[in-house]
Amino acid sequence: MSAPSPLILASASPRRHELLSRLGVPFEIIVSLVDESCIEADSPRAFARKAAEAKCLEVAGRAGEDRIVLGADTVVCFEGQDAPPPGAPELLGKPSDPAEACRMLGWLSGRVHTVITALALRKPGCPIETAAETSHVRFHTLSQEQIARYVATGEPMDKAGAYAVQADGGRFVAEVRGDLQNVIGLPLKLLSEMLKDCYSDTRK
Repeated sequence: MSAPSPLILASASPRRHELLSRLGVPFEIIVSLVDESCIEADSPRAFARKAAEAKCLEVAGRAGEDRIVLGADTVVCFEGQDAPPPGAPELLGKPSDPAEACRMLGWLSGRVHTVITALALRKPGCPIETAAETSHVRFHTLSQEQIARYVATGEPMDKAGAYAVQADGGRFVAEVRGDLQNVIGLPLKLLSEMLKDCYSDTRK
């Protein structure tokens, strides 16, 4: 029996690339061209699912019907946890500038927030399969000086919620309840289950 084709990951995220390499699955990258600002949803969870599906389908349309394609989207939100602080949206995306990054970190300071990663998998001849992992993250209370120093490093600028738990932003995290890999951007245990009938030797 011939080996399955490499999985296509529809993401430019270096964090997802690194995590997926741990799974032992052959993969290649085709970056999605989806404009997430055009996606409308009635909840953060629904937004993550729609965004993951859109990325998967857009890349699948270019890759061909015989390829396995994975789309993923991670959102930071206050869904089901502390009510958003005054002025904060329910869903925290990537900050548009340093001032917005400072505001986001101020909203997260001392609170519990939710991180949801939705996965969308298209297998040849099958309807698209979706699933999601949820983790809860509690932040230490941060001073304005701590926030300003962190934002000045530039690290928050391409991160949902304006922090990277696997890098310097991890110093702000007091507790993670759930899958840490989910908070980084790709829940490998969930993905391994979704891929088990395609790649028999996945490791988490």
